[in-house]
Amino acid sequence: MRRGDRADGARPTGRARRTGRVLAAVATVTAVAALAAGCGIRSTSVPVDAGAAPSRVPCRTPAHDVTSQALEDIEVQVYLVCASQLMTVNRSVRLDSAEPDRIRVARVLLDELQKAPSADERQAGFSTGVPTGLRVSAARADDPAGTLRLNEQPEDLPAEALAQIVCSYADSETLVTGGTVVLGGPGDYAPRGYPCASETKTRPGEVPTLGALERP
Repeated sequence: MRRGDRADGARPTGRARRTGRVLAAVATVTAVAALAAGCGIRSTSVPVDAGAAPSRVPCRTPAHDVTSQALEDIEVQVYLVCASQLMTVNRSVRLDSAEPDRIRVARVLLDELQKAPSADERQAGFSTGVPTGLRVSAARADDPAGTLRLNEQPEDLPAEALAQIVCSYADSETLVTGGTVVLGGPGDYAPRGYPCASETKTRPGEVPTLGALERP
């Protein structure tokens, strides 16, 4: 037998071993691809960015640590829109006086309703529809007790925006009169009473009114 010949059972050469490994790797890749195809998964040769995972807790914002707030800051709640309903969010605000009157409270709450939601609030699905140009002022001399005057007729506001204002004001003891929030506009129309009922929160597009209130 010549030097280059080998008998059956002889160990394979280095080239034969490398060829065997390549064929085995190809067979493995082919088998994995076939298995993926059988499971309905399309193979890809490039990485895929599936994006951020969807939020599992909508309409929830992280709890705020208020221990570091200044002593003159207070926590208030305002109603924003989330999932077509009204839900509260906590805000830290600073009042101009240690003994705030009801107009200061009304203006602070309105300012908070007009602010764009924070990043956490937006991520949780909150929004606001209260116009930024809206203003609130004190009652006129002949208005019913507890009246707040807006620079737009309340009935002309978007229904959800009006519901946000009514429910945010209704949560403040200084702004509610007889269980309702009494709002008027810039014209001569009589103020109306607006309750914040459970239906108002679940269907803010349908804010009920109590009708025009009589002047004293």
